[in-house]
Amino acid sequence: MTDDDKAGARPHSIPAVSVVGPDDGETLLLGTTRMRVLEDGSNTGHRLGMAESVLAPHTPGPPQHRHAQHDEGFYVISGTVRFTVGERDYDATPGTLVMVPPGAAHTFANVTDQPAVMLSTFTPDLYVQYFRDLRDMVAAGQDPTPQANIRMMSRYATEPVTGTPPTTT
Repeated sequence: MTDDDKAGARPHSIPAVSVVGPDDGETLLLGTTRMRVLEDGSNTGHRLGMAESVLAPHTPGPPQHRHAQHDEGFYVISGTVRFTVGERDYDATPGTLVMVPPGAAHTFANVTDQPAVMLSTFTPDLYVQYFRDLRDMVAAGQDPTPQANIRMMSRYATEPVTGTPPTTT
């Protein structure tokens, strides 16, 4: 027994490190978007999820929406991604970071003739499972109608924008 053990100290353990190589990760095909989940939260205590998305040319984005329980970040790696925040459009080019806090109305799309690649973060990781559910719905032959998508989004504290921002109490 060491002196530290006698004093009641616990031995130091090294946390596991996650390494995801360029051909690794979970790939989700979502219409014209290919998403590669790099971190689903299982290695971060669910504090962070991260994904790389490749948007084909002329990929429409999701309906404008708000998240109630997580921040979402987008870092454009290549191409141009159009972000709509409320009524304002931003054409984000490589090197641009867009951070969306809970409650902020937003969407994105690739309106160009070239593919676009972006890295997305979800803090906490809540929304990663939404993308898996969407993939599973399509794989099961269910049509991802706007109503079905809204129901699925609501499971993850997300709602489409229909008017004024929600009030906080």
